[in-house]
Amino acid sequence: MRTPSLQVLHQLGQRLGVSAEFLAKGRGAGSPELDRLAEAEFALRLDDLDVAEKLFVESLEGADEPRFKARALEGLGELAFRRGDPTRTIALLEEALELTGGSLCHHARTADTLGRAYAMLGDLDSSIEIFDVCLREAERRRDRIEASRFGVLLGNALIDAADFTRAEELLVRTLQLAEEVRDPVLRARLYWLESRLHAEQDDPERAAEYARKALAIVELTEDRSYTARAHQLLAHIELDRNRPEEALELLERGRPLLDDATPVEVAQYRLEEARALAATGRTEEAASVAMQVSGVIGEANVEDAGRSYTLLADLFAELGDVARARELYELAADLLQKNPNRYLVRVYRRHAELLESQGETAEAMELLKRAVSIGERDPVRLRRPPLGAPVGPNGRR
Repeated sequence: MRTPSLQVLHQLGQRLGVSAEFLAKGRGAGSPELDRLAEAEFALRLDDLDVAEKLFVESLEGADEPRFKARALEGLGELAFRRGDPTRTIALLEEALELTGGSLCHHARTADTLGRAYAMLGDLDSSIEIFDVCLREAERRRDRIEASRFGVLLGNALIDAADFTRAEELLVRTLQLAEEVRDPVLRARLYWLESRLHAEQDDPERAAEYARKALAIVELTEDRSYTARAHQLLAHIELDRNRPEEALELLERGRPLLDDATPVEVAQYRLEEARALAATGRTEEAASVAMQVSGVIGEANVEDAGRSYTLLADLFAELGDVARARELYELAADLLQKNPNRYLVRVYRRHAELLESQGETAEAMELLKRAVSIGERDPVRLRRPPLGAPVGPNGRR
């Protein structure tokens, strides 16, 4: 029987969220502090968040070495991220990095979470910078697994920032790596990435093709949440293809997989249901669902909330509730102004169309001027107005 090397155990620990010592001995190599940290990390991995928090707090309060404090802070940062608090996540993880020193790239899991947390707050530049640096470092070390991981993360961030040219180039590179790694979950994430890219470039047919490939793979895994989001992505694309019945069927199949989803994730999922119901003429049901989810959407991150309010506004406009639609367009614009891009342009244009239909021409022209102004500042962000892939409040893709 072969004994795995410490390097192999370290790599496995990175992927599982536990220490190499814990994998080797089932505990922290004899140290009570390490034992407690390992137990906390394992509880976090098993989604036992309350137990994990208790143990991480105890570890932080009792730690007498910077490295132990850093690991406890990293754990608490992961907890904050799982609970949808990106601001606290960033504060905790940056404090942990200050204690450990060295390059962020030597802490892959922390870099992954930190980049996602910045994206949740709409700071895509910081998110892209983190993932880009870690990708280049992984490529320098010829670490194909980490390069693939950060290639997918960077690709999603680039799509969010509407840098489609660079996202396409990165996708080609990462696909080549995936051939060498032969990881089915990585392949599913790359199909997901390619689906998002085609959806953003107004190619719903190819987007649907790759979304179905991703769904076929993730349905074979035990990740219920990821499988539910794959159904949601494909339903969104089917709605873009004017196939609401197919979208509803997908959403019904995926709904039982939401048992461990957060309230915001459920609300965003049901928002797609409301859109599909409205498109099939079931307006009363659509309005009922829309009213239920509207109060929860605001708990999502800034850009997700802005996009979701835009969809809600579109839906209420279709249902003839002009006052509610106007209120939601204004709310979406307030949120998206923090990071002006094509989604804000879409809000202004849709709001302008609604105002024009009500005879408020001057107000409509003012909103169109704002849209043009954003385009003049950053035209690359305006290539595709509709929404891309659904993203959960904790940034998971």
